[in-house]
Amino acid sequence: MIRFENILEKVRAYQPDGDIDLLRRAYVFSAREHRGQLRKSGEPYLIHPLEVANILAEMQLDVVCVICGLLHDVVEDTLTTSETVEEFFGTEVAHIIDGLTKISKMNFSSVEERQAENFRKMLMAMVDDIRIILIKLADRLHNMRTLQHLSEERRIRIANETLEIYAPLAGRLGIGKIKTELEELCLKNLEPKAYGILLARVDAKRKWSQDFITEIKGKLEKTLNDNGIAAEIHGRTKNIYSIHQKMKRQRIELDQVYDFIALRIVTDSVQDCYGTLGIIHNTWRPVPGRIKDFIAMPRPNGYRSLHTSVITDSGAPFEVQIRTSEMHKVAEQGIAAHWKYKEGRPLQEDDVKNFAWLRQILDWQLEVEDPNEFLNELKVDLYPEDVFCFTPKGEVKSFPRGATPVDFAYSIHTDVGHQCVGSRVNGLMVPLRYKLRNGDIVEVLTARGHKPSRDWLSFVATSRARNKIRTYLNATEKIRSIEIGRKLLEKEAGRSSVNLKQTTASEPFAEALKDYGFSKTDDLYAAVGYGKLSPRNVLARLIPASKLEEKPGPGASLARAVRRVFRGSDDKIKVNGMDDLMVYRANCCNPVPGESITGYITRGKGVSVHSVICSNLLNLMVDPERRIDVSWDGEKGTKYDITLSVNVEDRKGILADITSIIADSNTDIRTVEAKTFEDQKGSIDVTVSISNVKELERITKSIREVDGVLGVARPSSNKDPDRSTMV
Repeated sequence: MIRFENILEKVRAYQPDGDIDLLRRAYVFSAREHRGQLRKSGEPYLIHPLEVANILAEMQLDVVCVICGLLHDVVEDTLTTSETVEEFFGTEVAHIIDGLTKISKMNFSSVEERQAENFRKMLMAMVDDIRIILIKLADRLHNMRTLQHLSEERRIRIANETLEIYAPLAGRLGIGKIKTELEELCLKNLEPKAYGILLARVDAKRKWSQDFITEIKGKLEKTLNDNGIAAEIHGRTKNIYSIHQKMKRQRIELDQVYDFIALRIVTDSVQDCYGTLGIIHNTWRPVPGRIKDFIAMPRPNGYRSLHTSVITDSGAPFEVQIRTSEMHKVAEQGIAAHWKYKEGRPLQEDDVKNFAWLRQILDWQLEVEDPNEFLNELKVDLYPEDVFCFTPKGEVKSFPRGATPVDFAYSIHTDVGHQCVGSRVNGLMVPLRYKLRNGDIVEVLTARGHKPSRDWLSFVATSRARNKIRTYLNATEKIRSIEIGRKLLEKEAGRSSVNLKQTTASEPFAEALKDYGFSKTDDLYAAVGYGKLSPRNVLARLIPASKLEEKPGPGASLARAVRRVFRGSDDKIKVNGMDDLMVYRANCCNPVPGESITGYITRGKGVSVHSVICSNLLNLMVDPERRIDVSWDGEKGTKYDITLSVNVEDRKGILADITSIIADSNTDIRTVEAKTFEDQKGSIDVTVSISNVKELERITKSIREVDGVLGVARPSSNKDPDRSTMV
C-alpha cells in the first residue's frame, strides 16, 4: 500500500520548489472527507486517491496536479462543495476538480448516451486544461488494477470502455507506459482464457529471451563503444496485448512475431541515432520494409524514434528502437513530458503543435450535436495508423490509413476541401477515392464555386473532413428547407387571404414561435420545410378556424412550393407533369423503368422515388401530404446499375457460369463480390447495368436456371431510408 510520505518524496525530487505545505493539507483534507468510506475490496477509500496521486507523481506532474489527484473525488463522493475546494486550495485546483467531477445530476435516456456525454465533457475540459485528462487516466489506471473486486458485468463494461477510449487516448497523448498497462489489463479481463494461454507461452520462452537479449546487448555495446558512441541499451519482450493483436490481425504464430524481442537504445544526440542505425545494419541483416524514421517524421503525438528489424546469423529476428534521452522521455510520458510547471503556463507553442489534434476536439464539439455521434467520431480518430504524405512544398502531413485526397484537402483549409475537384499524387491524376500511401506528394486541385458532395461521406477517413462536409450539407439543406417552409406558409396563408408578412410580425406569432421552442422565424420555416410541422397547423394557431380554407389534395401545395426551390434532375422521371424538380431514385429500393413507383418530398432535397412495394414506404407515408405522383417519362437509352444477390451452392465454376450467362445477354457487369459460408453455401452480389424492368426480369430468369443457384433477389435495405428521405 502506498504511503503519503512516498508521494511527498517523489514530488520533492523533481519539484523541490513546489508548495509542499499545500500538498500536505490536501492529503489531510482528503483523508478527513473520505473517512469511513470503503471500496468494493473492503479497503479504506483513501487508498484510491493516494494511488492516483502516486501515479501522477511518477509521471512527474506539477504539485497542483498531484493535489488534484488526492482531491479528485471529494466533490462527487462527499459533501464537499466546489466553493469549499476553492476556499482551501485556490481557484486553479477548484477549476480542475470541477472539470473532473462526473455528470451525476443530468438525466440521459440510456447508458450509452450517458457514456457519450461523459466523454464529450471530459474531452472539452481537457482542451481547457490538459491536466484534467492526465488525472482521469491515472484514475482509470488504478480502477483497472483493482477491477477484480467488481461483478463480471461491470468488469466487462469498464474494460471495454477502457479499451475503446482510455487506452487509445493515452496512446494519442503519447503516454505509452499507461497505454500498455491499460491494454494488458483489458485483455486480462475481457479474454482471460486467451490471456492466460498466451502468458504461459511467453513465460515458457522467458529464459531463452533473457539469454538472447544478454547476448545481442553485449555484442552491440562493444560495437558502439568501438565506434565512439555512448548509449544505454535496454532489452524487453513485447507486451501480451500487442502480441495477441498482432497474431490475431496477421494470423501468425508467436514464433513469427518479428518484434517479440526488442532493444531500446538511448543515445546522446540525433547524429548518434543515425550512426547507431548504420552500425546495426552492418552487424545484422535488416528486414526489408521494416525501417521507420519517426525522427524525421514524428507521429502526431510527438513520438520520435528510429525503428528497424534485423535478423541474426542464426535466423532470429528482433526489433531495435533508437532515440535520444529527450525522445525517450516523450515516448514514455507523452504530453506529460511537455508540462512546464515552472513557467506557470500549460504548454509551449512548439509543444501545442505536436498535439494539434486536441484543437480539433473543440471543433467537433461545436459541429456535432449528438453525443453518440461525437463518441463514434472520436473512436475513429483515437486509432490512427499513420500515413505520412507531403505537400508540393515539402510539408509533412499525417493521416489515418485509408485517408483520401479529400481528407488531405480539408487538412489544409475548409474552403480547400469544399472546392476540391481533383488531385495529383506524385504528378499523376488520381480519383478522389484514392487511398493515400506513405511518401505520396499530394497536390489538391480546386475550382471556385465547387461544393462538397454527400457521396464524399462514404469514403473520407478523418473526422475533420466528415464533420466539415456534414456541416456544409446540413446548412445547405436547412437553407432549402427554410425556402420550402416559407413558400408553404405563404401558399396556405394566401388560400385564406392572410398576409404572411403581417402575421409573422404579430404578437401571437411571437408567442407561437416561443411555444415551438424557436428563437427565429427561419427556424419555424425550416421545421415546416423538413415536414416536422404542418403549415396548416401553424396557421391554425394564428388565425380563426373559419378563415382557413379546406385542406388541398395530397402533395399539391407542397409540390408547387418545392418546384420553385429546386431546378434540374438527372433521372428521367416526371413529377405531376413537371420536369424541373430535383428527383432521384431512393437507395433503399433503387427502382428501374417499368416498375410502379411513387414520389416522396424529402427534407430539403427534392423528391425521392420509391418502388410502390418498397419496405420503407410505409414509414414515409406517415405524412401523406408529402407523397406525390411520379412516372417514367418513356425515354430510352438510359442505363441503371442494379445489384442482384444470388444464393448458391459452393461449387467450383459457379461464378464463371453466372457471369457468362449475364455477358451472353449483352449486359454490362459493373462489379462482382462472392462470399462462401461454412455450410457449403455462398452468395454472389453482382451489379449489372440495365435499361428497364423487363431486361432485369430476363437476366434474373437466366441466372435462376444455372445449376447450383438457390435463389436470386434484389437486396432490400434493412435500415431506414437514408437521411435524405426522412422527415
